[in-house]
Amino acid sequence: MGILFFLAGFAAAMIFGWVVFPELLYSQKTQPVNFSHALPDHQGSGCEDCHSFREDGTFTGIPRLEKCAECHESPLTESPDEKVLVEEYIQNEREIPWLVYAYQPDNVYFSHAPHKVKGVECVQCHRDVSNESKNPPYRENLLTGYSKSTMKMDVCEKCHAEQGASNSCGICHK
Repeated sequence: MGILFFLAGFAAAMIFGWVVFPELLYSQKTQPVNFSHALPDHQGSGCEDCHSFREDGTFTGIPRLEKCAECHESPLTESPDEKVLVEEYIQNEREIPWLVYAYQPDNVYFSHAPHKVKGVECVQCHRDVSNESKNPPYRENLLTGYSKSTMKMDVCEKCHAEQGASNSCGICHK
């Protein structure tokens, strides 16, 4: 009988540790504005139409409000999401406080420049958003403050190994 209690306790601890506890670590948040990458006006656009690079090849990050305003100075559709974008942010010249899905930890240095030179496409590392009509939920780790979607080191290491690129710590950790 004692072994059954032990096994039941062990199983319960494993389920709690591997399933329940990790879920308790994350809070779910929503983006301030829903952005549809699947709208006809957004499809066919390359990632770089909005998510651009500087002349030195470094990534500019999430588009600034002025980039959104280039197309959305006034609403182009009847979409309530676009109305929020235009009326609450663009007309008030207020930057959108986007939650960043792929924000890297402070101890990681990452440049898109060498990856672009090698012909790495955005969707090789980031999810393909071209058919997403709604932003996915943002799940924030309550301990670290990072998104659950932040790329993990093993993904980068695997790709570097497959491509014959260096996996030396100093490449990404400065």
